[in-house]
Amino acid sequence: MSLDKTEVEKIAHLARISLTEEDIPLYTKNLSDILNLVEQMNTIDTSGITPMAHPLDAVARVRPDVVSETDQRDHFQSIATQVEAGLYLVPKVIE
Repeated sequence: MSLDKTEVEKIAHLARISLTEEDIPLYTKNLSDILNLVEQMNTIDTSGITPMAHPLDAVARVRPDVVSETDQRDHFQSIATQVEAGLYLVPKVIE
C-alpha cells in the first residue's frame, strides 16, 4: 500500500506531529514501507502455528502469597492528622 502526500499530512495532523515540506517525502516512503511489510506478513499462512504468549516461552516466577509485614494500621492512624471510622480524612482538592 502506497501513501500519498495528503494521507501523510492527515496522519501527521491526527498524531499532532508537525512536518515540514522537506520531511513529507521521507515519512511517505517510511510509512508506505511499513504498510507494505504488514501486507506481506498478512499473506503468510499461519493456520498451523500455535500462538505464543512470549517469544522465549518464558513463564512468570510467582512468589508464595504469604504475609511478610505486620499490621501497623492502628499505629499509622494514631499519627494521622484526621481519621474517622478507620479512614484517613483529607482536604477537598477538587471543586
